[in-house]
Amino acid sequence: MAKDLIGNPEYTAISYGGYRKNSRDQQPTVAQLKEDLRILAAMDIKLLRTYNTKLPHATNLVKAIHELKTADPEFEMYVMLGAWIDCLHAWTDHPDHNMEDAKANAAEIQRAVKLAKQYPDIVKIIAVGNEAMVKWAASYFVQPWVILKYVNQLQAMKKAGDLPAGLWITSSDNFASWGGGGPEYHVPDLEKLARAVDFVSLHTYPMHDTHYNPAFWGVTEGESNLPEEDQIEAAMDRALAYAKNQYQQTANYIESLGIDKPIHIGETGWASASNGHYGPEGSKATDEYKEALYYQKMRQWTRQDSITCFYFEAFDEPWKDAQNPGGSENHFGLFTVDGRAKYVLWDMVDQGVFEGLSRGGQPISKTYEGDKSALMEEVLLPPVKDF
Repeated sequence: MAKDLIGNPEYTAISYGGYRKNSRDQQPTVAQLKEDLRILAAMDIKLLRTYNTKLPHATNLVKAIHELKTADPEFEMYVMLGAWIDCLHAWTDHPDHNMEDAKANAAEIQRAVKLAKQYPDIVKIIAVGNEAMVKWAASYFVQPWVILKYVNQLQAMKKAGDLPAGLWITSSDNFASWGGGGPEYHVPDLEKLARAVDFVSLHTYPMHDTHYNPAFWGVTEGESNLPEEDQIEAAMDRALAYAKNQYQQTANYIESLGIDKPIHIGETGWASASNGHYGPEGSKATDEYKEALYYQKMRQWTRQDSITCFYFEAFDEPWKDAQNPGGSENHFGLFTVDGRAKYVLWDMVDQGVFEGLSRGGQPISKTYEGDKSALMEEVLLPPVKDF
């Protein structure tokens, strides 16, 4: 049951999309998904998060896990299945954020229900919406009543025995839209939603805020005389503290409502490259070295506090910003598209964790051919500033 997985440090979680091309029109095959699953299993990852049910990816992923389990009963992998939720006229010039795309949303939920019933041993959580309530999602965001409607529907199905009793229901959204931000989010339907879900799944992205809210980002004058790696470490400690604060702000709001609810991290990550806001001409935040530090610090904190963290993400996905290959959205993976392990995983390569495994016919190898000095040549120091 989900309660045995969520909050259990033995079940490492990650966000996963298996797309290898510049468009989702080219869906990964079941064989390719199995290839990825074997790599993730070698890392002792047991819990995956997906984002929608309309495309074949989610169904094929669950099918791939089922086939691997059938071939090897010791294979263990579970899924938090995402159902994408849109407002009316989403992705047009005139989205109606007070109404929903009822037909599309209902179909997403219906497909999620079908998979949860067909594979109860694999699908352990359904997440209604992905950043569907946060107001900066200007192309598609909905009001909390929409998410609440489907969460209540799924909870009622559980109660009636139409869904597995151990299935957990949540919504995966930005910390602000879970009440950790401004008062504009503090509406009665959000309180009802917090009561209705089995746990709160919040997103926190300090990397993005090195540009949008950089008050925490940089090194102090006193730190500027330290070795470069120590300066970066200090900056990344502040980034972790920023994420912890967003988590705590959300926890404070939920508690203020008199609600005792588990809070876990549905998404957080740090890109390894950017030719925009976060790169050399921007906040100087993105490279493989900082990505590794953020991953390690985030994992250490969440494991210590028994918080499940669906780290974003397993593999780079070039479709995310297909028109700009250097865009940060394409570079959040722990692996490159062609199966090279980024710096964060170099130790695992050395330990032989990926021995005999490959992606797209390429054995798992290190980026920069394992040359840390070459990697560090591209690492930029955060700005020096007063805090």
